[in-house]
Amino acid sequence: MTLSTNKTTLKQKMMSGALAGVLLTSLGVAAPMMVLTQSATAAPADNLTAAKRLNKLLTNTKSMTANFSQTTKGANSGTFTGTMSVQRPNNFRWETKSPSQQLIVANGNSMWVYDKDLEQATKQNVDSQVGNTPALLLSGDPSQIDKNFKITQPYDNKNYYVLYPKSDSASFKSLSMSFSGGKPVMMVLNDSLGQTTSIKFSGIKLNPSISSSQFKFTPPKGVDVINQ
Repeated sequence: MTLSTNKTTLKQKMMSGALAGVLLTSLGVAAPMMVLTQSATAAPADNLTAAKRLNKLLTNTKSMTANFSQTTKGANSGTFTGTMSVQRPNNFRWETKSPSQQLIVANGNSMWVYDKDLEQATKQNVDSQVGNTPALLLSGDPSQIDKNFKITQPYDNKNYYVLYPKSDSASFKSLSMSFSGGKPVMMVLNDSLGQTTSIKFSGIKLNPSISSSQFKFTPPKGVDVINQ
């Protein structure tokens, strides 16, 4: 039982710490190589301009569905693939399908982490700390982001942003987001453990209609439920 609990804790740190707190989730620390090779003479935008531009991009993302590929490099290296859905305000679904099956569902009041292989479901209350997690970026209130993060835009002509949490209790050091055609296509996160988690999105659908049932979870019969 202890071994199973440790495995669950590890997965929750990799997934929840990166994404939702989720992200639940990990949505994203190194810049994509394409950005890194841009001319060093490209001027960065000032923080206020960067914040306004990112706010506009995120405000236009009222809902989104996509496939994802999430790779972590560091002590807990690994690659996960699956699907995700977000809908403002505060609705989030992150479903890992390979190599293991795990589901994270958040609706603003509570967040469930369900590990099918271990037959465990953990329920957590979503409190104000979610404001310091990547989950806020895609499912929370865009106007609140600059209160929780220092927002930078390294290249004035590129929709690439790097955010630094203002809270000392945040689980990550920096988070970068890249946009293409107004859609978030990549997120990279540097966590406090020295790990780098990169998430690439594909098959993106912007502002689709999503059933509210996607953001609800009822533990299957026989599953151990842990309340935190």
